[in-house]
Amino acid sequence: MTSTPPDRIGAVPAIPYAFPLNRAISPATTALIVIDVQGDFCAEGGYMAGFGFDLTALRKPIPRIRELLEACREHGITICHTRETFSADLSDVQPHRLWRGADGKGVAVGDSGPNGRYLIRGEACWDIVPEVAPLPGERIFDKPSYGAFATTDLDAYLREQGIRDLIFAGLTTDCCIHTTVREALDRGYDTLTVSDATAAGTEDVHEAALRLLVKKSGVFGAVADTAAVLGAIRNVANVNAASPS
Repeated sequence: MTSTPPDRIGAVPAIPYAFPLNRAISPATTALIVIDVQGDFCAEGGYMAGFGFDLTALRKPIPRIRELLEACREHGITICHTRETFSADLSDVQPHRLWRGADGKGVAVGDSGPNGRYLIRGEACWDIVPEVAPLPGERIFDKPSYGAFATTDLDAYLREQGIRDLIFAGLTTDCCIHTTVREALDRGYDTLTVSDATAAGTEDVHEAALRLLVKKSGVFGAVADTAAVLGAIRNVANVNAASPS
């Protein structure tokens, strides 16, 4: 399936429709949501490393996420970050997150690793990695869940800002990205998942997760790469710069 070319300046050529529907990317209505780019998911000594994952795939989108952050900051697009976060007493951890696998040799939320306890607030690997660290004024939503809407006030915040269109980047495509995209769609937002600014534990799982998002009906929103998003943002900026004040 090929990208749908935009029929309006400032829309992103995407699959299966130009994003956003019926309008252009705008600081008034668009937000970039950066999901869980934490040490626990993409740094040595973290949770995913504890499972034995090669971190190459998980770190691959970091330069693209930085490009999106820089462009959105330059053009005044709202930016939100999330962190998967649990309390030290494990009172907010779902039972399945404490299971260590059939052989009992896996890792679980709260276990101790080389850089502290996995996914526990304040531990060394829990925070967002420096390469994509939030700037002052960018909201961070801590979530004891895969999805960012069910357990935070993200929805209320976005509605207060007048946001209707969400661009998703971060980790991981098959879990927290998928869950949050679906939550957003159920709440009436239009969504765009950035294919090369997201990742899973392995490339094949990432590609499979993207294939699940791409439906001809658009029921799971749209998918595009970073270059397409940046191009749309630049086009809007150029038009605004050329408009008489």
